[in-house]
Amino acid sequence: MKRRVLMAWLKRHNCIVEREGKAHTQVYCRGKNASVPRHKEINTFTARGICRDLGIPVIETK
Repeated sequence: MKRRVLMAWLKRHNCIVEREGKAHTQVYCRGKNASVPRHKEINTFTARGICRDLGIPVIETK
């Protein structure tokens, strides 16, 4: 999945970019943090894990 699709999903669920790092972006949502890798393509299992860590609905891929 594209990173921009995942970031749009996170923003749609009121997640905030806490800090930009060299290799990861720290995202904050509902009192929880998660790291989003800075790759163009993110593995589907990784994207689902990030959603679970933040306590938001899991993103569905087609």
